[in-house]
Amino acid sequence: MMSERIIIFWFRRDLRLNDNHGLYQALKQKIPVLPIFIFDDHFFSQFGSTDKRFSLIYDQLSLLNNQLVEHKSTLRVFRGKPIEVFDKIIQQLNIDAVYANEDYEPYSIQRDRMIEKFLESKGIKWQCFPDHVIFRPQEILKDDQKPYTVFTPYKNKWLHSLSSEKYLGFPSENYFCNFYKQPYINFPTPHDLGIQYQNYQIRSPQLENIVDYEKYRDFPAMNKTTNVSVHLRFGMISKRHLVKKAIENNNPVYLNELIWHDFFNQIMFHFPKVEKENFNSRFNRLEWLNKESDFELWCQARTGYPLVDAGIKELLETGYMHNRVRMVVASFLCKHLLIDWRWGELFFAQHLMDYDLALNNGNWQWCAGTGCDAAPFFRIFNPISQQQRFDPMGDYTRSWLDKNYSIKPIVEHHFARERALSWYRGI
Repeated sequence: MMSERIIIFWFRRDLRLNDNHGLYQALKQKIPVLPIFIFDDHFFSQFGSTDKRFSLIYDQLSLLNNQLVEHKSTLRVFRGKPIEVFDKIIQQLNIDAVYANEDYEPYSIQRDRMIEKFLESKGIKWQCFPDHVIFRPQEILKDDQKPYTVFTPYKNKWLHSLSSEKYLGFPSENYFCNFYKQPYINFPTPHDLGIQYQNYQIRSPQLENIVDYEKYRDFPAMNKTTNVSVHLRFGMISKRHLVKKAIENNNPVYLNELIWHDFFNQIMFHFPKVEKENFNSRFNRLEWLNKESDFELWCQARTGYPLVDAGIKELLETGYMHNRVRMVVASFLCKHLLIDWRWGELFFAQHLMDYDLALNNGNWQWCAGTGCDAAPFFRIFNPISQQQRFDPMGDYTRSWLDKNYSIKPIVEHHFARERALSWYRGI
């Protein structure tokens, strides 16, 4: 075993060196910090080795390693079950503590509790910090100390509680001298890690669009969003930085979107049942039609509604879908076709480069009307009027659909709307 005491910093959904809360706290201890990443077998069993997101993570880790080499350090990358990886590491290294940033998904909470218990049995400290949210789930609570389940009062409390120390960041870059110094080692290849590398696309952040975000965010052909969803999901950009930019640009609409991110994370933390169940249990009595042929047509972008089909095409080809279009596409599946939101949620989980369990789940249940917030079941997006309003010249739909696109709608809108209203009211 190496005699020098070190701290392990475990990268997870925080793939950056700057303004990284847990890394900042680790580097401040003045004990050499060795950064690691573990490709968790759990996610390979869930998504498969060909998933493009593993290739994205690999490339970002390679970039981090190159940055660490400049500081005479390196990133150690492993593949396996985290507890087995740590069992091997502690046999080779003299570890004082393991630092990481918190993750509020049910599997991650269970994993971290197991790791903490294991490390404590070996006399190793476990330290975890909030990083991909502004407020921990336990920080924004009602006066009776119960969690909020409706967004607007949560938002008001969130805004009232916000102080500059919450978003000015953690300058981990000031302590890079405390990385563990080690000779250069060859970075593992994707093959070494069991990754079948895939080409993928992600968009570069456009934070200048925060200025007039509320004016153009709903028009999918304009590319006037900030394009940060993938970067935020994997921690390639700091959420604190985005909050700071929203405040500097005096844009409450963009800030609102960042608060939704915190809101759905605290819902997943306090109500882990939502991963597989309706938040509002009275909707458990819904008997979805779940017509497989309709679902296949939706998945294949053959519903006969151009905005819906263009959205699915964009998703299949790029791993991305514009947020306004996501709402229309999701509403169509649940309300027009009466297909269980869980089918659509899984489809998105398989294809979205920015897939985030808490946000994907929260937004699907919002569209289905089964979730925690006051999104009434009678809100049914009209895919025709939505296209007329937000893609009036057809620029977005034309960019994704064949010029000979001509598909008869699989269900007539007014019939589907009345059927959904009757069906929901029936419970």
